Amino acid sequence: MQHGVLGAVCALVVGVYACAAHSGVSESLSLNAADTYYNLLVQGFRAGQFSLKKEAPPGLGQLANPYDPAANAAYRSASYGTYDLSYYKGRFYLYFGVTPALILYWPFVALTGHYLFHRQAVAIFCAIGFLAGVGLLSGLWRRYFAEVGVGVVAACALALGLATGVPVLLARCDVYEVAMSCGYMLTMLALGALWCALHEPGQNCQCRWLATASLAYGLALGARPSLLFGAVILLLPVVQAWGERQQIWALLVAATGPILLIGSGLMLYNALRFDRPFEFGVSYMLNAEQQVARQFFSLHHLWFNFRVYFLEPVRWSGRFPFVHGIVVPRLPPGHGGVEGPFGILANVPLVWLALAVPLAWRGRSAETRSILCGFIAAVALLSGICAFCLCLFYSTCIRYEVEFLPELVLLAVVGILGLERTLAPTSELGLVDRPVWRGAVRWGWGLLLGFSVAFNLFTSAEYYALECDNIGAALLQAGRAQEAIGRFEQSLRMKPDFTLAHNNLGLALVQAGRLQEAIEHLEQALRLKPDFAGAHHNLGIALEKVGRVQEAIRQYGQALRIKPDFAEAHNNIGGALLRLGRVQEAIGHWEQALRIKPDYAEAHNNLGVALVQVGRVQEAIGHWEQALRINPDYAEAHYNLGFVLAQTGRTQEAIWHYEQALRVKPNYPEAHNNLAVVLEQAGKIEEAIEHWEQALQIKPDYADAHYNLGVALEQTGRVQEAIGQYEQALRIKPDMAEARAKLQLAQQALTKLQEHGASGQR
Repeated sequence: MQHGVLGAVCALVVGVYACAAHSGVSESLSLNAADTYYNLLVQGFRAGQFSLKKEAPPGLGQLANPYDPAANAAYRSASYGTYDLSYYKGRFYLYFGVTPALILYWPFVALTGHYLFHRQAVAIFCAIGFLAGVGLLSGLWRRYFAEVGVGVVAACALALGLATGVPVLLARCDVYEVAMSCGYMLTMLALGALWCALHEPGQNCQCRWLATASLAYGLALGARPSLLFGAVILLLPVVQAWGERQQIWALLVAATGPILLIGSGLMLYNALRFDRPFEFGVSYMLNAEQQVARQFFSLHHLWFNFRVYFLEPVRWSGRFPFVHGIVVPRLPPGHGGVEGPFGILANVPLVWLALAVPLAWRGRSAETRSILCGFIAAVALLSGICAFCLCLFYSTCIRYEVEFLPELVLLAVVGILGLERTLAPTSELGLVDRPVWRGAVRWGWGLLLGFSVAFNLFTSAEYYALECDNIGAALLQAGRAQEAIGRFEQSLRMKPDFTLAHNNLGLALVQAGRLQEAIEHLEQALRLKPDFAGAHHNLGIALEKVGRVQEAIRQYGQALRIKPDFAEAHNNIGGALLRLGRVQEAIGHWEQALRIKPDYAEAHNNLGVALVQVGRVQEAIGHWEQALRINPDYAEAHYNLGFVLAQTGRTQEAIWHYEQALRVKPNYPEAHNNLAVVLEQAGKIEEAIEHWEQALQIKPDYADAHYNLGVALEQTGRVQEAIGQYEQALRIKPDMAEARAKLQLAQQALTKLQEHGASGQR
């Protein structure tokens, strides 16, 4: 029965892990597991290289500084799939730990011929780590707390599975979480081997288990080098043997040998990749911030990170998932930012039961107390050291809490077992005449456990809603609006009052042409957060597209009142003002956008359009040329520059720019039409006809192209076809006077030809 109860709890927790494991952004952009980072690393290994099996874009290597975030921004986009990779000497490397590739990804593909998704790997690592924790719990129960009932032990197993931050980790399984979950699994296995080393009789047996612990912890360092200082726990059996005046050399070799060997292997691996043994690739990351000049660890971050990781409460609401992020304190200088952590002492109150740990060895013999205290000290030391190191780090992140929270929960579980042992009626220490105390204490820790588990699950749902929004934003950036809409809707099902998801869904619906729905979601975002500049801006875009230009201008203006340096709002209000003929005001806004953001190619292009309207053609050409220096593949800038150059008689240059516009954007009907006009003027009438025909394939209701094609066909003697094109132009645009005049002349010419032909027959 006991095995059945514990087995049922384990099955429940592992099932929750399997259901809760969801792909992160990088994996969600591709349905092919082989394209994920760790599988690309395995493919590189199998090809005999240390780099990923992924070609670097040639343009990245041509940058003066490929690590400059402004310069490499285009190469970090979703289409390239290089974000957070390390780039060195023309190759991509993974700075995340190599261990997951060696112990799971590579063996899996070798045995099955298939690749694992990151979400599957994270679920596997977390499940094994949890089961290792349950193994420790079972060992504690049977050896030290036999008087405690199986129901209490089952509740403790539930705590080890669902109160440790692991459910939150599973809500977004990306390359980061692979390394974290692997580190979690291996540290729990190391603690299990350390338990056996402390409890198995005979030094030979102790050495084998200690070497196993050292191997597991060494592999954990290969996943998470930040765990380095926690390796001191491997010396506890050595210290214990030394205190008992036993021989320690064999134990010392067992404790240090495997981890030193693995450490040497990691340094060699780094030297072969980056020419330096202690360089893991962080300095060469392609990231939104350049890492080489950053100070990663500092005492200045200690209090801030401690406060965020341990003390800050989350905000609660009456709507699912009920929890919202903490109020982030003011960042200390040099801090990189906060990504969704929560104060453990405030939000996982179960860990306070770790204070009851001394009850675990109360009334025990000196020998038993020594062994139990040694193991508990190892758990506490590991948790404390990992937490201290993370509190010195320049960034604070929710997933980092898995490096020390599971050990804290394990200590809390020991505290529960100590309380239950102390209050058990069969215990020598039990309060047999006070059952009310036993009931009250059990209710107390049960409530703390229930709250902690519920908080983890609610936070997992909250974090999943946030990640759905992030995935949707990445899909939208990649031009996959319909898929993005599905992700945003999924986010809102999990979190109906999620302001950012309403805003992003509105923007995606604008791109999909569902404008009325977009307006509704953007208005909802503003009801939830009236000072949301981005939502005002996006609502302006939607209103402008449905023809409500004055309302759009008011929304753009509201965005600028909230955020005066909002370059995109200046750009779009300029476009709306230009539609109303307020050219000078539009120019002022585009000039302001460029003062805020000088490398804003779209503003340069739009300003050029407005400058032409006021006769400042040379200035317009300068802005289009600047837009093309910033983005050589800007099709609209090529088109506009080609148009003006054609007007000023620079025909060959105009043709080149039109051809560049079509190279970037082949389905650009206006570029086909205008290129055809220039080609006709240059005497290349057959080429011109081909481009007009392509323009009409793309845009059949393009009246000007029908008219221009008709003129060209008439010039080549194909009068009947020309008449058809003129008629088509007039069906689309009945008030097109030049087409009507040409049609009449063509019909007259055709009539004369027909009469002449009839006369010849007579």
